Amino acid sequence: MDTKRLITDAAAIWDAEVLPTLRRYIEIPAQSRDFDPDWKANGHIDAVLALARDWVMEHAPPATIVEIVERDGRTPVLLIEIPATDDSGETAFLYAHLDKQPPFEGWDATRGLEPWKAVDIHDERGHLLFGRGGADDGYGVFAAITAIGCLEIQDIPHPRCVLLIETGEESGSPDLPFYVDLLKTRIGTPTLIVALDSGCGDYGRLWITPSLRGIVGGVLTVEVLTEGVHSGDATGIIPDPFRLGWELIGAIQDPTDGYIRLPELKAEIPHEVLLQADVAAEVLGAAYVHRFPWVDEARPVEVTENGLARKIRARTWHPGLSVVGMEGMPNLRGGNVRLPRMSFKLSIRIPPTVDADVAARAVEKAIADATDKLSHPAKVTFSAEGHAAWLAPTEAPWFTEAVNQASTDVFGHPAVSMGEGGSIPFMGQLGAAFPEAQFLVTGVLGPGSNAHGPNEFLHVDFAKGLTASVALVLASHSRHFSA
Repeated sequence: MDTKRLITDAAAIWDAEVLPTLRRYIEIPAQSRDFDPDWKANGHIDAVLALARDWVMEHAPPATIVEIVERDGRTPVLLIEIPATDDSGETAFLYAHLDKQPPFEGWDATRGLEPWKAVDIHDERGHLLFGRGGADDGYGVFAAITAIGCLEIQDIPHPRCVLLIETGEESGSPDLPFYVDLLKTRIGTPTLIVALDSGCGDYGRLWITPSLRGIVGGVLTVEVLTEGVHSGDATGIIPDPFRLGWELIGAIQDPTDGYIRLPELKAEIPHEVLLQADVAAEVLGAAYVHRFPWVDEARPVEVTENGLARKIRARTWHPGLSVVGMEGMPNLRGGNVRLPRMSFKLSIRIPPTVDADVAARAVEKAIADATDKLSHPAKVTFSAEGHAAWLAPTEAPWFTEAVNQASTDVFGHPAVSMGEGGSIPFMGQLGAAFPEAQFLVTGVLGPGSNAHGPNEFLHVDFAKGLTASVALVLASHSRHFSA
């Protein structure tokens, strides 16, 4: 294999074929079903699926089967089956998604940035493609097909490859188990699973995600009145639903230090994770915490090397709570009124080995117990739903060698493993369905890329290298199982 040529070919295909289509993809507001209840009527999900399907049909190897599968009003999937060019008899399964987060506020108009507008900027970081969904995770299907195509250009053997591209990931993948069961015969039993929807610590090497936190979510609503009343008339008599809400949240999270109180949401950190965090901290340094868009007055804490390792473990293996939405609070131009109710959307991250359903019931119980002890009685409603975490199986020697060699060949540095603090709901389902497979969970969501927030960008130079890395791992898989 001519590795240098493979890297060059991947970059050339990105420039000539991938980027023009990815720019079109960014400009389609294909919000996930939770954010666009009228997704079917609006047609944006169908539009991005058709865009990807047509591109794949033009650029995939001969005899590739490309099909949009849609059943029972569920969000559709794109199924791609690429025949093997080796004799291993094995299957590699590749995953990405095309649905997007909502636009969010705060896009930098001074640089011409908008959520549904593709903007290329070249700066000291490299070539950045801004716009919603490019990095999370619209690039995935194009990168996967390009990786396989680069192998075929040089007649390098690869296994049978099945790609499943969904359109409901940002809503928790509610329809994917149905499709995996529906298509299980066509998928087969993969021995390698590649998921291109994760993060990277920097843009200088291949990053492997060995774990993902789960999530417990729910909306907490506190009501004290049927309608708002004059604050001068009510203050001192009517309790503040905002304050009562934070009192209830305090039953889950200590308000002084942010630590989670509930033992059901905690787990012992494995020794290998401690070692991974030490290595990642050494590679990343203080940039790991400085990568966020801090305001001048705010500072990260514990930026020593040991402190960085603790931060990495906290982000990937500790539970944590975020309030990601509120309703009931008027803007600053609102009237001088005592609020009748407040709702808080809670997002609680849980460690990879914690059972999401057990955690959800523990959170519900904590809220119920705290409701009975509220400083002022109020009507409280809350229910929680858990989404499973994921922990990769033990790496096989061939896989460890393959990812390190791929990263070294492409980036000049070996791969680094670091868990992610977020969730990919499908990974837990895949892990249960295919316990013997090796998992290459990786992605382009690195420093500043800001998935889900404003000014999301794809680091194009890194995406090209990641594409070449995936190709090299597929080739290694073929060699191992064909030996």
